[in-house]
Amino acid sequence: MSTYFRFLLLLLLATSAVAQPGAPDPWRLTAAAIDPKNYHGVTVANGMLGIVSSPEPFQVKSVVLAGAYDQYGRGRVSNFLNSFNLLNMYLEVDGRRLSGKDASNFRQELDMQRASLTTSFEYADKATIRYTYYALRHLPFTVLLDVSITAKKDLQLGAASVMETPDALRDAQNYYNEIDRPHVTLSLLTSSARSPTGKMQLCASNTFLFGEGHGQEPKVIHEMWDNNMHLMKFGKALKAGQTYSYAVAGSSITSSHHPDPLNEAERLTIFARLEGKDRLLAYHAKAWQELWQSDIQITGDAQAQQDVHSMLYHLYSFTRAGTDFSPSPMGLSGLGYNGHVFWDTDVWMFPALLVLHPDMAKSMIEYRFRRLEAARRNAFGHGYQGAQYPWESADTGVEETPVWALSGPFEHHISACVALAAWQYYCVTQDKDWLREKGYPILSATADFWASRVERNGPGHYDIKNVVAADEWAENVDNNAFTNAAAQVNLRNATAAARLLGLKANPDWAHVAQNIPILKMADGVTQEHATYKGEGIKQGDVNLLAYPLGVITDPAQIRKDLAYYETRVPTEGTPAMTQAIFALLYARLGNADKAAHFFQDAYVPNLLPPFRVVAETKGGTNPYFATGAGGVLQAVLMGFGGLDITPAGISQRKTTLPTGWQSVRITGVGPQRKTYSVTR
Repeated sequence: MSTYFRFLLLLLLATSAVAQPGAPDPWRLTAAAIDPKNYHGVTVANGMLGIVSSPEPFQVKSVVLAGAYDQYGRGRVSNFLNSFNLLNMYLEVDGRRLSGKDASNFRQELDMQRASLTTSFEYADKATIRYTYYALRHLPFTVLLDVSITAKKDLQLGAASVMETPDALRDAQNYYNEIDRPHVTLSLLTSSARSPTGKMQLCASNTFLFGEGHGQEPKVIHEMWDNNMHLMKFGKALKAGQTYSYAVAGSSITSSHHPDPLNEAERLTIFARLEGKDRLLAYHAKAWQELWQSDIQITGDAQAQQDVHSMLYHLYSFTRAGTDFSPSPMGLSGLGYNGHVFWDTDVWMFPALLVLHPDMAKSMIEYRFRRLEAARRNAFGHGYQGAQYPWESADTGVEETPVWALSGPFEHHISACVALAAWQYYCVTQDKDWLREKGYPILSATADFWASRVERNGPGHYDIKNVVAADEWAENVDNNAFTNAAAQVNLRNATAAARLLGLKANPDWAHVAQNIPILKMADGVTQEHATYKGEGIKQGDVNLLAYPLGVITDPAQIRKDLAYYETRVPTEGTPAMTQAIFALLYARLGNADKAAHFFQDAYVPNLLPPFRVVAETKGGTNPYFATGAGGVLQAVLMGFGGLDITPAGISQRKTTLPTGWQSVRITGVGPQRKTYSVTR
C-alpha cells in the first residue's frame, strides 16, 4: 500500500468516531423528551462512588459507594447501602422554589468522553439554568456539581445544598463548620450515621465553591430541619443578562474505607475546595482522556459505536485500579443483587477490562485473592480440600447467597471462574512475580478443590454431581457441561502455572482433568447435563466450552452446539449474556449474518429510556446491567476484533465482522498498548 493511501486509511479511522449529520453521537447520550414515569437513570461514577440521575431538577436518585455493606432486612445477608445524597439541592427564583413542573426545554446529556451529566432547562421567562455532575476520577471519594444561571430579567436567587440521611441508616449526627482564613472562608455541611447493625460509620461533607469575578462571596446560612436533614444556603441578586456560577464539592466515605471517616470526609472536601473547580475538572478530564486511549472504534454502524462506547464507559465507571473492590452485576448504578460479586465479574466483565486496562482488571483479582482464606474455610465447611469460592460474595468473602437460593450451596463453577480470571491475568501481563505471589495460590487451591470435589467412578467417570449449572434453571444436576469443562481448565492451568514457576505440580490435577466427562447426546450435540432433554435454558452453558474455555475447538462441533442451543433460549426473561457469546462464536466461524443478528439481540431489546440503559432482561427494569455490557464487549473484542488471550499473551485470530460493519479498530490493548484492526 502506498504511503498516500495508508495516510488516507489512517485519517478515515481517526475520524470514524466523529458524529456524522443525523447519526447518533459516538460520545453523547441525549435525553430531550423525558417522561419521569418511564425514566431509568444513568450513572456518573469513578470506580468508587456512583451518582444515579433523576428526572427532577437538582435531584439525585442515589449515591452508591463500592464496598459499603451491612445486613438490613434483605435476605439476612450483607447488602449495598445508599450513602448520603450529598448533591441534592433546591433553587429558588424570586422566592419560588423550582420543580420539574416549572422547567421547559428540559434536557439531560451524558458526555461519556468526559464522564459528566449535564441538565439544562428554562425557568419561565426569568432564567436559563444549567448544571453538571461529576464523580471526580482522580479523587475516588469526591464529587462535584457545577451550576450556571443566566438571568433573563432582574431576579433574586436562593440556592441550598441539602444533606439528608438515607432511610436505612441510624443515629444521624449533623455538623456545620466555618473555617475562616484571610483569603477564604469554608462552609462545611457534614453528616454522619451508622449502618443498620451499627458496624459501619458512613459520613459525607460538602461545601460551596463560588466562582471568581462575581464580587464578594455571598454569606452562607445553615439551617437544621431535623435530625435527618440539614442544609446550607445563600442568596444572590442577579441583573438581567448576568450569568452567575457556583459549584458544590463533596466527599463521601465510610469506616470500611478509612478508620476515621468523619474527619476524612471533611479533609477531602476542604482539599477539593482549595484545589478549586478549574483544577478539579482539569485533572478529571485528564484521567478520562487516559482511560479512553483504550477504545473501540467502529465504522459502518453509528448506533453500535455509541452503544459500545456506553458499555465501555460504564465498565470504566464501575471499576478502579489500585483497589481490592470488584463490581456487582449492576456496578455502581444501584442496589441490584445487593451489590454482591458473582461470576458476572470474573467471566463477563473481567476479560474486556483485562485486554483494555489490565491495571483495572487487577483490582478484580485482588478482590478474590484477599478473600482466598475465606474460600478455604468454605471448602472445609463443605468437606472439601482447597478453596471453594462463594457464589455471592460481599466484603468478607463468605457466602452471601440468601438461603432460599440453591445457587449458594451448589453453584460450584464459580471457583473455576475465579481461577480462569487469575490465569488470564497472567497470560495478558506475563507477570511471573504476580503469578507466584497471588495467581498460583488461587489456581492451586481451586485445583485442590476440584480434585476433592469429583467422585472417582473409574476412568472417564470422575463425575461432578449435584451442582447448579451455569444454566441456573438446571438445579442439582450431574456432570454439567460448563462446570465439568471449567474444572478441567482450572486443573490444567494450575499445572501449567506450576511448570512456569519451576514448582512441582500435584500429578493428581492432570489425572483428574483427563477423567472428568463432557457428555454428548445421541446426535453428537454436547449435552448440558446428565438428565438434559432439550428443555429451555436460562443462559449460555454448553456454548461457553468453545469460548471462553476453549475445551471444544472443532468448528463443526461448535457449529452443531450453536445450532442446537440457540433455539433453547427463550425470547424474554433471560439475562443479556448468552446472545453475545453466540455472536462471538459466529464471527469466529465466519458467519457475518448470524454474528450481526445475535450482536443486536444481545442488548438492543434490553435498552431502557432515555439513555439506552441496558437492563438485565428483555423488558426488565433493573439498573445498568454491567454483566451484559461485558458480554457484548467480548463479542466485539474477541469475536469481531479477533483478540485471543493465550499463554504467550494477546494475539489476533482470523475472524469476520458482522454484516453492515466496515471496520473495527481497538486501541490501547494490553500492557504494550497495541492497536488491532479488522476491515471488511
